[in-house]
Amino acid sequence: MLQGKTIVLGVTGGIAAYKAASLASLLVKQHADVQVLMTKNAAEFIAPLTFEQLTGNRVPLDTFDPNHPHSVEHIAIADRADFVLIAPATANVIAKLAHGIADDMLTTTVLACDCPKAIAPAMNTKMYENPVTQDNLTALRRYGWEVVEPASGRLACGAVGKGKLPEPEALLEVCLHAAAHEKDLTGKRVLVTAGPTQEPLDPVRYLTNHSSGRMGYAIAKAAARRGAEVTLVSGRVNLPRPAYVNVVDVVTAQDMYEAVTAHAEHSDIVIKAAAVADYRPATVADNKMKKSDADLSIPLERTMDILGTLGKNKRPGQFLCGFSMETVNMLENSRAKLQKKNLDMIAANNLNVAGAGFGVETNVLTLITPDSELELPIMSKDAAADILLDEIRRRMD
Repeated sequence: MLQGKTIVLGVTGGIAAYKAASLASLLVKQHADVQVLMTKNAAEFIAPLTFEQLTGNRVPLDTFDPNHPHSVEHIAIADRADFVLIAPATANVIAKLAHGIADDMLTTTVLACDCPKAIAPAMNTKMYENPVTQDNLTALRRYGWEVVEPASGRLACGAVGKGKLPEPEALLEVCLHAAAHEKDLTGKRVLVTAGPTQEPLDPVRYLTNHSSGRMGYAIAKAAARRGAEVTLVSGRVNLPRPAYVNVVDVVTAQDMYEAVTAHAEHSDIVIKAAAVADYRPATVADNKMKKSDADLSIPLERTMDILGTLGKNKRPGQFLCGFSMETVNMLENSRAKLQKKNLDMIAANNLNVAGAGFGVETNVLTLITPDSELELPIMSKDAAADILLDEIRRRMD
């Protein structure tokens, strides 16, 4: 996702510097050109050679390298940078950056960078909560920096509290959000639904389906990376909560209906990727239903038609995309649903096709509009999400 992007990773003198090595590795796996800059104190915790081996780039420690007396390396690096992340960031370096002090290779280079920047504080809780440190972070925010909130837990000094550097995977998401895609959905409000609903039979049992929520979550993350303001209405799933996304948790189809209709009016794009129950038990037992030797019949009643409601109330300029999971006659059934629900697009897939459907990392989608069909090959759900958004944006231009 970061191919062709240069990420400047600043590492300062804290024990959490070891996590920066894992982050550098993750960034390289995303095909980023990673340029690590270290303070001399950081080099006491982890050797520059570690980062050089991981990234393939030299780690300069001196602003003016005596071996290259005519080089202005800090300016050359600043000119290449697409994004700067300082992780971990000590209170000392935070103070320097907040006040424009440039007395080493890291701070001098960053002062010359005009790309987006983020900083991830990592320090003792009292140091982090000190009003001076908080004032410095406020100043950085005012200058356009993103401040990554530290995690809470047991710190290296033995204290327990806020000040831990977030895990490398969380920091990678900061980089992806900033640099993975142009912000072509800035100003758009996107509503996405994901996951299954659960319809209770009694306090113990419920009816549901096999949806993992991966497709909807991929769409929400992709839209956020493209600059949209994203609301994700999610059933119960076993997935990390996506960063930069407002998540609304629901359980039943009725919960999802109420959440979606509450947010849809103010959304520019609505993408219904959730697998919502079409039926629910007509009555819910107050106590656990005891088994017997006889067969059991469970009367069912229809749930609210969320997509149909959205189609009937679609406002001018709003784009409505549904999903269709079929096992036979995919194109015919999906096109009928597109027309009946008054949709602008429907993303159809066939559960019987290898690599499509529930519980897998890939999907095989056909994007259907009133006047076109675009068959996509098997690909990751992340890649499919970006193509889906490309097609929606193209039709909204």
